[in-house]
Amino acid sequence: MTQPRYTAANLIDFTASLFTAAGMPRDRAEVVGKYLVEGDLMGHDTHGMAQAPGYLNNLLEGKMPAAGEIDVISDKTVASVWDGQYLSGVWLTWKAVDEASRRAKEHGLAAISIRRSHHIACLAAFLEIATDQGLAVLLVCSDPSVKAVAPFGATEPLFTPNPIAFGYPTSGDPVLIDISASGTTMGLAMRAKGEGGRLPGEWLIGADGKATDDPEALFTDPPGAFLPLGGMDRGHKGFGLGLMAEALTSGLNGFGRSQAPTQWGASVYVQVIDPEAFGGREAFEHETGFLAEACRAARPIPGTTGARMPGDGALSRKRAALADGVLLHPSILPSLTPLAEKLGVALPEAQ
Repeated sequence: MTQPRYTAANLIDFTASLFTAAGMPRDRAEVVGKYLVEGDLMGHDTHGMAQAPGYLNNLLEGKMPAAGEIDVISDKTVASVWDGQYLSGVWLTWKAVDEASRRAKEHGLAAISIRRSHHIACLAAFLEIATDQGLAVLLVCSDPSVKAVAPFGATEPLFTPNPIAFGYPTSGDPVLIDISASGTTMGLAMRAKGEGGRLPGEWLIGADGKATDDPEALFTDPPGAFLPLGGMDRGHKGFGLGLMAEALTSGLNGFGRSQAPTQWGASVYVQVIDPEAFGGREAFEHETGFLAEACRAARPIPGTTGARMPGDGALSRKRAALADGVLLHPSILPSLTPLAEKLGVALPEAQ
């Protein structure tokens, strides 16, 4: 049976309508809908609409405030700290990238660190806000309430996968980097567990100290953990990246694991750089474009299509989805159907 496809506009309206019906102001709900669906457009389907049920349940339970304002802890023009009050992390991150972009164009660069944000979904979804303006953007997050990844050389989970995203313009498509400091994401592992399957690689470590592809290893007593990026052999590299993420997020905003928060959320760091304030945008895009094309043209490994730049696949999938319709992961609409019925929101019509 052919799976249905949906227009991006219908999915955004559907998702925004769910959050509006749950009490969120419509303008914020539309931002949430846009950037959740953006994750699915790019093919990051564990961090797009798949996150909506958890967000909606937190919203209905009062764990994510439907409305409210950011508490600005400090503001030194190019460096600010916000307390997000556990408001929608998608809305907060959009607002932070947008504001940091505005300030970077005035001052050359700007950074905003957010504490007590709710979960922020797919980091790559926010990068084009800056790159479309000729700006480079660094986006990092962690969740101080969750322990999932073990330090290199240990089996005890202590921190989160700590995704790191960096986007920058070139003379062609932007480069959109989105990686985790761990071997895989929590979303992928939880999906594999829910489907009774295994991961594509041994990206976890059991409490016995052995690498495994079985997500059930995360739920033993004592529990196993995610391995840092690099695994059993080179995990010191992912461990280092994870520590960097913790310092940039919780460290800079002064709220993290030492406070032992229990609320699902995020500490977020956004930095935007305007190349025009350095060697100039034209020179920057010439240099980044030259290297991007050199990488794509590099002699390929026999039997493969060769190298591609980070973001090439995501942008290709996005263009195809916008032209031909979005093919959702089969688990997404069934997970949202009970909430849609509860909130009186009609399911989106297929194309």
